[in-house]
Amino acid sequence: MTSPQLPFSRRSFVVASTGAALALGLAAPARAAGRPRFGRYGSPSRRRSAQTLYVDAAGSGDFTTVQAAVTAVTGSGYTLVIAPGVYRETVAVDVTRTELTWIGASENPRDVVVVYDNAAGTPKPGGGTYGTTGSATTLVQAAGFTASWITFANDWLRADHPGVSGTQAVAIKVQGDRSAFRHCRFLGHQDTLYADSMNRDAYARQYFAHCYAEGDVDFVFGRATAVYEHCHFRTLNRTDLTSAPLGFVFAPSTVGTNPRGYLVTDSRITSEAPDAFYKLARPWVPSSDTAARPMLTVRDTHLGAGIDAVAPYTNMSDTYPWQSQRFAEYRNTGPGAEITVPENRPQLTATEAESATREAYLGDWTPWLRQGWC
Repeated sequence: MTSPQLPFSRRSFVVASTGAALALGLAAPARAAGRPRFGRYGSPSRRRSAQTLYVDAAGSGDFTTVQAAVTAVTGSGYTLVIAPGVYRETVAVDVTRTELTWIGASENPRDVVVVYDNAAGTPKPGGGTYGTTGSATTLVQAAGFTASWITFANDWLRADHPGVSGTQAVAIKVQGDRSAFRHCRFLGHQDTLYADSMNRDAYARQYFAHCYAEGDVDFVFGRATAVYEHCHFRTLNRTDLTSAPLGFVFAPSTVGTNPRGYLVTDSRITSEAPDAFYKLARPWVPSSDTAARPMLTVRDTHLGAGIDAVAPYTNMSDTYPWQSQRFAEYRNTGPGAEITVPENRPQLTATEAESATREAYLGDWTPWLRQGWC
């Protein structure tokens, strides 16, 4: 996604590479003394299944890195139980490792952090730069991926790299169908959560429940069919700026033939920034798919004062105005949802809203029916 030509302020967003300390704007709770590293999920010495692998940076598991455990997966249906720690690495789950589950063993996402600091403009060892996709700390391409109680982060900071123009820095890129996240955090600045698909013809379904995502520029973006339910989105402040907009929460790039894009429901958007300094969304029509018709529906969601209520949408390119895309709202609340200029806030009718549900978006895949998910 393209960043506006504005200076950026530094934010306290640092992860210690030793794994001993964590400061991501939210303090990590101390682990209780004597608490088992793998909580109620057993341990390598009391393995419940040959397809359960244990990851512990401190060395008490089968592997000390997440990528090593993923590489050891040889088929479908494996579970990684990940002990508390900071895992400073990049991780890729390719298409062959289907139905893979990651579980944060402490059942607190602040305790298990997968983080790295590549950006789109970061030089690659063999020449060139990583690009937006290559910047992702975690890349998930396999179908049926599930994660619970994990923090996915990219702590690259613009202020530390003033000469880099490619400032996109993805925490996670998800491309697989039937990808589900529960009680996860997605931390970054620009392009934090990339909810996408493998190609234009693949309508990847993704479900995010009780998750937290933060950032500034287009920090939830991509072409997936994605449902965000009971989620918290937080826009970051950039204190060196005096003019709006500071950024944009959503930037969908839905394929024109896909009848379902992003659905946000029963969620909330808060802000560290001054009132009205953020746009709710702008449409992303990539150069690789100029027929895209970005789709976003936000319903039954609390929009805080950080959202510009008068003009919550804007263009990424004047060639593809947001009014020509598929943006709509329904029964939102809060100061950022106040309708002062009706033509700037398309609203669903009650009849239209009947089709804007998780069931309609995700079809025969019902991840919310899993025990404890909602």
